[in-house]
Amino acid sequence: MKREHRLLRDAIAIAALGLALPAGAVDKEPDTAAVRASVLDKVMVIGNPANIEKMPGSAQVVTKEDIRQQNYDDINRVLRKVPGVYVREEDGFGLFPSISLRGVDTTRNSKITVMEDGMMMSPAPYTAPAAYYTPTAGRMSGLEVLKGSSQIKYGPHTTGGVINYLSTPIPTKEKAYLKSTFGSFNEQRTHAYFGNTFDAGAAGQFGVLVEGYRRQSDGFKRIDETADFRNGDDTGFDKTDTMLKLSWEPNSAMYQRFEFKYGTSDLDANETYLGLTQADFNADPTRRYAASRFDNIKSEQEQTSLRWSISPTDDIDVITTLYQTDFKRNWYKINRINGDRIATVLETPGVSQNCMKGTAACDLRIKANNRVYSTQGVETVGYFRFGNDNVQHEIMAGLRLHQDDITRFQWEDTYAQAANGTITGRTVLFAPGDPQAGNRFQQTKALALFVQDTIETGAWTITPGLRYESLDQTSEEPKGSLQSAGGTKGRNGENSFSVNAYGVGAAYQFNEQWTGFGGLHTGYSTPGPRGTRSGLDPESSTAFEIGTRYTNAPRAFAAESTFFYTAFDDLIVTDNVGGTGTGTDENFGEVDTYGLELALQYDAGLANNWGISNPSYLSATYTNAEQKNDSTSTDAESIFSYGKAGNAIPYIPEWTLSLGTGIETKKWGAFITGNYVSDTYTSANNVDNQINGAGVPDARYGKTDSYFTADVSAFYRINQTVKLFAGVQNLLDEEYVVSRQPYGARGGLPQFVYTGIEVDL
Repeated sequence: MKREHRLLRDAIAIAALGLALPAGAVDKEPDTAAVRASVLDKVMVIGNPANIEKMPGSAQVVTKEDIRQQNYDDINRVLRKVPGVYVREEDGFGLFPSISLRGVDTTRNSKITVMEDGMMMSPAPYTAPAAYYTPTAGRMSGLEVLKGSSQIKYGPHTTGGVINYLSTPIPTKEKAYLKSTFGSFNEQRTHAYFGNTFDAGAAGQFGVLVEGYRRQSDGFKRIDETADFRNGDDTGFDKTDTMLKLSWEPNSAMYQRFEFKYGTSDLDANETYLGLTQADFNADPTRRYAASRFDNIKSEQEQTSLRWSISPTDDIDVITTLYQTDFKRNWYKINRINGDRIATVLETPGVSQNCMKGTAACDLRIKANNRVYSTQGVETVGYFRFGNDNVQHEIMAGLRLHQDDITRFQWEDTYAQAANGTITGRTVLFAPGDPQAGNRFQQTKALALFVQDTIETGAWTITPGLRYESLDQTSEEPKGSLQSAGGTKGRNGENSFSVNAYGVGAAYQFNEQWTGFGGLHTGYSTPGPRGTRSGLDPESSTAFEIGTRYTNAPRAFAAESTFFYTAFDDLIVTDNVGGTGTGTDENFGEVDTYGLELALQYDAGLANNWGISNPSYLSATYTNAEQKNDSTSTDAESIFSYGKAGNAIPYIPEWTLSLGTGIETKKWGAFITGNYVSDTYTSANNVDNQINGAGVPDARYGKTDSYFTADVSAFYRINQTVKLFAGVQNLLDEEYVVSRQPYGARGGLPQFVYTGIEVDL
């Protein structure tokens, strides 16, 4: 309780600091409409897409129309259009994405900063950034992706970049929306919201938004059935989101806006870590083994925030945000078979493998990977503009006090299986609360400061900046835990350290069409408390990019091309990703990534006055991500073990390509997109077969397939408010391995057919 009191006290202090305005600041009454637009713009990463023209780095906006065009709810598919983004699929629906920006490790989004409306959304972004939660893409009004120059304003993982989900805004006038989708695998989606802004006279303006989103599916995989298990086709999930937003703009002399946001997200999924052997995948990529029939994850997320924006003059804006998120999840899943590790069982024929398939007697060990996460903090950002006819400055200064933690409270059961696959008994191996189950508590308290100056002089926009963070970390492991030394005493510790990043970016506008940009920035990624305690150094990076943008509005053509180079030192890699090893992260060493990003957009119909729209796009990325030293790890539970200098980084494809075109009128439209991803190595030792560096069969080693998929969609408007739509994802029903993590070969979504109705009032 004392911790919470201290945090509340510090939050009030920071809020007061952020709002300590200079005397006489209310001399000039700003234009309310213009200030409102400016403030709402600033709570986003990019804001108005027009801002991109002067940004000193690569940035892309995914619009609401981009998401709805192909009826996407999978963030992996939504991001295909953005160059420099790499996704490692896992479940086929996008429930547990692993995203990389510019070659950082893909593991569970742990090396990028994921936000919703400018607030961090990882369950514990400092203490345990490997996330089993991501905002629901289908309910979003857009996405912002910022690379390179993101290091200064956003943390704590600044080596890759930022993905900011934009939730549905409070409408300025009465609006109602309903969308229902029905598709393959008994897929059902419903998205509905209602909102309005009311003028209350002397009291100001009040806004409200009530939103709900639900998605359910029976899943596309089928579990091997046994004599006592006949429900093999239930491999689906049910996910429900709710959202409430309230706003108030008081009728005061200076512009103010308060916005309260409360949201929940509940997931119940019969998902598994268990994949397939390559032979079984080739025979049926939608198969699941009988040993996975107990596997299920339940999670609950709750987010609350209060944001206060104030503009005492046209030249000062201050935005203060109080936030809290709580997340808990329990993934009850197969851990060992007859005491053997799953990855080895998958590639070693014998009794344990037969047991996994439900055709031999054995013991199945199922672990409840139960976690509770808590995040809370306060952030104040001030914007101060000044200058003369020759030079204009906008200084942005931010201060954030943050605390997050994770508590593990696990247990493990053993099920006895007969030779015909029947379960004959269950015993408790480790009961809830048993220290040997791997229980522990970790916490991070962080103070983050940054300052950045956007300088405009003539055709130049120059943006130098500095970021500093100070972290206090605590790690507690109870007496008798498996991680404790000898299992006889707890391993508790407290550590403190600081990190910083700095750099400068610049953009030069040659004329109305052409802009050049570039930047040189350092970055960092902080280890969790257990890693710090074991001597892990923060990951650091130096990133360089240079590029050009071209926009020809009358000809409806836009292009952006970027060369990037990032050098990583002390790269932090995650041990025990889908494994049963020590779970200890390590500093891998040095990694260099470089590549070229290209994005083109063109509307031939608009350019040639055809009377219809013909939007087309092309997005391509070439990447070389190379290890610069040998790995010191020989723990096969880490996919970075046995790595050699000159090898490629796991799961970073050399080429990604996305292209699409369509025809749209006021009444109807049709679109087709194609996506290509080259093959990748799934481990740092870069082997073609499922053999680890010690020569032991291991299902996580080898390669993923290169693949090309196509999606088509069409719509017809009955009237201005009602639209019918339909489409097919993975039109050619391609079968391909997208990942060998966590345990064995996993395929992408099979052909998915859907139809639905949208009502937009």
